[in-house]
Amino acid sequence: MASTTSRLPCDTECTADINDSKADGIILVANDFSQLAGDLLFLKEPLEQQSQIDSAVCKEVVLLPLGTHSAKRLVYAPTGPLNRDYDDVRRFGDAAGVGIKRAIRAGMKKPMLICVPHEAFPEAKLACLLGAFQSLYVPLEIREDVPSRATKIDQLLVWSANKEEGDNLVKQASGIEGGRLVARDIGGSDPERMAAPKVAEYVYRLFKGTPVKFNIISDDSVLTKEYPLFSAVNRCAKLVDRHQGRVIHLEYVGDGDIETTLMIVGKGVTYDTGGADVKAGGHMAGMHRDKCGAAAVAGFFHTLNCLKPKNIKVVGTMAMVRNSIGVESYVADELIASRAGKRIRIGNTDAEGRMAMADCLCQMKEKAQGEVNPHLFTIATLTGHAVRAMGPNYSIILDNGPARKEGHAQSVQKSGDVIGDPFEISNIRREDYEFHTGKSEYEDVLQSNNAPSTMTARGHQSPSAFLIMASGLDSHGIDSDQPIKYSHIDIAGSSGPFPGVPTGSPISALAAKYILGL
Repeated sequence: MASTTSRLPCDTECTADINDSKADGIILVANDFSQLAGDLLFLKEPLEQQSQIDSAVCKEVVLLPLGTHSAKRLVYAPTGPLNRDYDDVRRFGDAAGVGIKRAIRAGMKKPMLICVPHEAFPEAKLACLLGAFQSLYVPLEIREDVPSRATKIDQLLVWSANKEEGDNLVKQASGIEGGRLVARDIGGSDPERMAAPKVAEYVYRLFKGTPVKFNIISDDSVLTKEYPLFSAVNRCAKLVDRHQGRVIHLEYVGDGDIETTLMIVGKGVTYDTGGADVKAGGHMAGMHRDKCGAAAVAGFFHTLNCLKPKNIKVVGTMAMVRNSIGVESYVADELIASRAGKRIRIGNTDAEGRMAMADCLCQMKEKAQGEVNPHLFTIATLTGHAVRAMGPNYSIILDNGPARKEGHAQSVQKSGDVIGDPFEISNIRREDYEFHTGKSEYEDVLQSNNAPSTMTARGHQSPSAFLIMASGLDSHGIDSDQPIKYSHIDIAGSSGPFPGVPTGSPISALAAKYILGL
């Protein structure tokens, strides 16, 4: 059985030898093969010859023989045009992904990946390697249950003329991909394999004996007292031992004086039936992916552990809970007091993600006042409206007043664009606060209306206001003596297709900004 502690899809190493005898094929990612020179000049002639009989050479992936070269065969994966308004660095990752798939079909076991850089995209090689890794991922259940399919190739060689630069590239990409693999394992595995207790076991094995500290809360009396909104969602699920909720705390402290503290809460709904407001009409399939926010938190901590950035502290919480339906389901109309003392009127039990995170966010708010330069986050596959508004493939970030004052969302978007993990920016408006303000003297905050987010105006923006109000962060805006920066990231679109493999977003973008400084 393949080890579940392996954090890369295959052995990966840099080589500066273009004739490395270990390679049984070459995958070339480039914009224009006519510009090949130096060590790569030998690849130009076979591509020119092929282009004379196949006009698709510059448009789609092709396989051709390499004559006397020890690798014997070449997969050319063109990026396509890179000079249009809408072209971005993802062209390199996309090309590497289809190139890897073609190499596998050709029977390659130890391909050499070569990326020709482009002046417009300084991180093209990093995006290229991450794209290759995405296509090489093998789901956790397959690695565990079908050992013969645990890896797709034996080794990936990454060519770089400069060995030191190549080693650094592989180190960075391996750290990011290790985190994305963790996120895919947790986020993509089925609702039984990654029920909350099993997520806790995975996290325990992942971080035991590492600099990442962790604390797993399973005691229901503690959960009920400290996280009452989370516990409302957990009320039905906890009747089944294997579905009982967990709150998992993580902490990383880098060397040197701390300059920034990130405090991240992830939504970890292991399965979302909708609860009493059940997802009917076939809308339940795929809801095991509702834990991708918490999965991203775990993955980001693994990336931190791999790359060990200095001068940064990161605190994380994974709110792992199943939104089950049964005799103990919480229901619409209930009034529940949050950790912050806000009276919450339940409007829709299918808005469970904000319930799972709000008290954890409140706890972060309490801790933040003793931290250096704190910035709070929530990460969640929170709304279908995010996909309706921005389409798939894009995370959405929303800043509160203190974060917006620093241009935080724009800086995250810039980092994401550089590495190929793109963001769109939305804003939290006064209408969002008005929408969630209690409608009677019974309640302070309305959790939700009773319509799907896709059918609700500002359906992905207003939940941010709820999280701010329910957690008490509304007392720490720009008008406060103690302003606290907060950003909400909705990854409903960027987390990946179903059916399909999760992406691990937004780990790459967060790593680019807070670890690599891109």
